[in-house]
Amino acid sequence: MAGLAAALAMRRAQPALQVALLEQADAFSEVGAGIQLGPNAVRVLRDWGLDDGLRAVAAYPSHLSVRDVREGRELGRLRLGERAEQRYGAPYATIHRADLHRLLLDAVQAEGGVRCQLQARLETVQSTPAGVQVTTQDGADWQASALLGCDGLWSRVREQVWGDPAPAFSGHLAYRGMARIADLSGAEVASAVGAWLGPRMHAVHYPVRGGEWLNVVVVVHGPRPADPAGWDHQAHAQALQAAVGRVAPDLQRVLQAVPSWRLWPLCGRSPVAGPHAMARDNVALLGDAAHPMRPYLAQGAAMALEDAWVLGRLMAAASSLPVDWPALLQRWAACRWRRCAWVQARSQRNGTIFHAQGVLRWGRDTAMAWLGERLLDVPRLYAGPPAPG
Repeated sequence: MAGLAAALAMRRAQPALQVALLEQADAFSEVGAGIQLGPNAVRVLRDWGLDDGLRAVAAYPSHLSVRDVREGRELGRLRLGERAEQRYGAPYATIHRADLHRLLLDAVQAEGGVRCQLQARLETVQSTPAGVQVTTQDGADWQASALLGCDGLWSRVREQVWGDPAPAFSGHLAYRGMARIADLSGAEVASAVGAWLGPRMHAVHYPVRGGEWLNVVVVVHGPRPADPAGWDHQAHAQALQAAVGRVAPDLQRVLQAVPSWRLWPLCGRSPVAGPHAMARDNVALLGDAAHPMRPYLAQGAAMALEDAWVLGRLMAAASSLPVDWPALLQRWAACRWRRCAWVQARSQRNGTIFHAQGVLRWGRDTAMAWLGERLLDVPRLYAGPPAPG
């Protein structure tokens, strides 16, 4: 996702720039489930001229409803839809990950000037007088002026260039599945983002694929799996039910409508400590490779899109080719790191609040009842990203 967005942004900014997109998989495809796109992300896609394509495949929920997972009572509500458009200049969208991937891939292929190489798993990265040399698993060498590591949470670029340790398991497990909305007639699922908060767990569901399907995610506490790097383990409904226990009837209906589940161990890193953690000489990290997000603020994809958009704006402001890559990437990292670190920290805090127990849970529910939209809205997030100066 981040790689496609970066390729598109750079080509739009500097049409003479030649870009190579190295993909370790056998085909450019994206599996997975749903993604929430706040107004900050939708504005980026609009700026790239992708609004029509987005509207063809996304859903646009009218509101967010937060409920108690056991009793089902509504704790708070945030209007989205027209209110988000008026306040932030773009709506709140929900989309299947594969649909967003296809939207970006089609835009990159239409743009031209991007060489897409499949089955190109990175092995080593070396600095050269001209920039960087990348060697892939098949022995091929790639010479480039700069390297953007968009290879996700378990980034080989980060491992090779920064020497950072592997991400840490968070203690949380995410069960993911999809249900047909037609099988849930009468339920308030087709037009809303639903969030259910409970002790040591929470659930989220929202429409995707133009409102035909419901993406469902349930996050629980659990032991570290044998393969924490795997994000698509097979899971069973019985294990999920045992983990969540009794839930409100409306949520139980949703869970029972999901025919199959996948399990995703949630791993992560500490918030970005400074620009040096995102750019070094002619190499930069974008998206989850730089700032992996816990899924408690729904901003993982949005931050990757913002990374690419800001980089494109800075490149467009450059007078001509060749680009002074070390200077450009340092400026980009200086623009991005504080916002990314704040979103990471806010996401982690949300995880604690969502799964609260005892007095903290009572305080959360009371604050939500009193403050409502003022607590659920995040203007600092949705009004961004700030344009680079």
